[in-house]
Amino acid sequence: MADYGRASIDYIAENTHFATNVTYQQHQVTREIRANSLGKYPGFRGCTIWFTGFSGAGKTTIAFALEQKLCELGLPAYGLDGDNMRHGVCINLGFSMRDREENIRRVAEVSKLFADSGIICLSSFISPFVKDRMQARLIHEMSGLMFIEVHVSTSLSVCEARDAKGLYAKARAGAIPGFTGIDSDYEPPEQPELIIDAGEETPEQSVQHVLDYLYKTKIIPETAMQELRERKTGVQADELKDDCTQNGHSSEA
Repeated sequence: MADYGRASIDYIAENTHFATNVTYQQHQVTREIRANSLGKYPGFRGCTIWFTGFSGAGKTTIAFALEQKLCELGLPAYGLDGDNMRHGVCINLGFSMRDREENIRRVAEVSKLFADSGIICLSSFISPFVKDRMQARLIHEMSGLMFIEVHVSTSLSVCEARDAKGLYAKARAGAIPGFTGIDSDYEPPEQPELIIDAGEETPEQSVQHVLDYLYKTKIIPETAMQELRERKTGVQADELKDDCTQNGHSSEA
């Protein structure tokens, strides 16, 4: 477990309403057995990659592109998005402090189940408060699951300039009170596993940063990474060939 201290565990205990008369049922299928029935590669690779940052930072864009890349490689992955979760699991939650805490707690528990099943879970949530992200991490680490925090550090000015959903304009007009970055704080991670500034690089570059980290931590095996390199080399060769053709040059000259 990371060095979050006993106080962090106590925080969860003090802020969680425990159900009564329930007994945890242990699976008969181990993580290793379940993982070997998934994807192309043997071995357990379940984990959660938690993307945090301002609205419009590029969290979901990166996560969904990464999801596609991993699945193409034969590594099962699933992306969880904040808006999508509020259409179902969190449909009854608003944006009060209490509801925001509960939203992240539910998401963390769902993410943990995906990770426990051997899937690489890609969770994209503003999750502006350190204590809520800390709880999400502990939910995983107390179950022996890897939790990778990725700070998508795109600046507020860039996010507001993008404003693809028109939310910043509404917040500035007072139509959305408590909007993160406008009249509610965002607490950046102090020690995330990875920092990505999606305002300074392309989505493809951001995805590559995460892929490199997953390779370094052995979530992505060597054979899959080699396949990825070969695909990239093949695409670059095809692009070069197309450029030569368009410019009237033969690649066989």
